[in-house]
Amino acid sequence: MSGGTVDGDLADLRPTSRARAQPQPDMRRIVYRETHSSRAAVATVAAALVIGLASYGLLEAAVHAIGQPAWLIEPQLAAERIVALPAGIPPLLLGAGGAVVAMVGLFFLLNAILPGRRARHVLNGTGASSAVVVDDEVIASALARSARLAANVTPEQVMVVVSRRQVIVNVRPTSGVPVAEAAVLSAVQDELSGMSLVPLPEVRVNVSTVGVIGA
Repeated sequence: MSGGTVDGDLADLRPTSRARAQPQPDMRRIVYRETHSSRAAVATVAAALVIGLASYGLLEAAVHAIGQPAWLIEPQLAAERIVALPAGIPPLLLGAGGAVVAMVGLFFLLNAILPGRRARHVLNGTGASSAVVVDDEVIASALARSARLAANVTPEQVMVVVSRRQVIVNVRPTSGVPVAEAAVLSAVQDELSGMSLVPLPEVRVNVSTVGVIGA
C-alpha cells in the first residue's frame, strides 16, 4: 500500500478524448514488467540452496567412496537418522527445526504463486504504442488534495492509502466543523474517473470522530 498527503496533480497524465486503443503485445509486456516485481532474486536464492545441498551430498559421497572420514556426517548414517525421525531428537529442537523449514517453504511458495504486483497503476487510454505507469504515492497525493478541498481541512488532516483494488481516505475534521462525507467521496471518485486507472479502485471514506483544533 502507498499513502500520501502532499498535493499532487495528474492532469497532464490523464487520457485525452481520442479513441482508446489496446496496447500492443510488446507494450503489454513492458507494462507487466513495470507493474510486477521480478522473481529473479528469489529464484537465484532457491537455485543456490539446491546447488549447495547437491554439491555437499556429492562431496560426502566422494569422500566416503575413497575411504576418507566424512566432513560432517556419513551419508548412510544421515539416511538412517532421517528414516528414524523423530527418534533421538528433543521435541523442542524438532519443533523449531520444523517451523524454520515450514517458513522457508512458505516463503518460496508464496513468491511462486502470488502475482508480486508493485504499488503502481496504469493510466488507460494512452494509445497502442505507449503507456503511462504511475506510482500509487503520486495517485494518493492527487486524491488527498481533492479530499482536502472537499472537506475544507489542512493537508495534515487527510491521509489517503491506495492499493490495487481500493482507495481509503481518512479525514480528521476540524473541531466544530462537520465534514460532508458524501462530498469527499464524490470528489475523490471524480478525480479517479479522470485518471482512468486500470484497474479502477473502489473508494472508501473514513471520517474520524475526533477532531483537531483549528489554527
